[in-house]
Amino acid sequence: MDNVSVDATKEQLIADFKTVVADAEALLEATADQGGHELTALRAKAEASLKTAKARIVSEQAALFASTKEAVKATDVYVHENPWTAVGVAAAIGLLVGLLSGRR
Repeated sequence: MDNVSVDATKEQLIADFKTVVADAEALLEATADQGGHELTALRAKAEASLKTAKARIVSEQAALFASTKEAVKATDVYVHENPWTAVGVAAAIGLLVGLLSGRR
């Protein structure tokens, strides 16, 4: 897998994980008034796990943002160093997209 697809996969995984965390928090909040020692202990364990998961999400988001920023900077440097190559590649991609969309 190349870096772009790995970053996209990570981004989707982070988004999915955020949804799971939000759902788990809602479930914990909904069952907060239900008692029992076992349920209270389980709720505390789940809250600790959610706190750890949130910290990892923030960390992964920061890493993903940094790698994306690095890729953008590298692309910018490349385009400034090789402007005609970049124009040629952009024209080729535009031609290819035009040909593919014209067939439909």
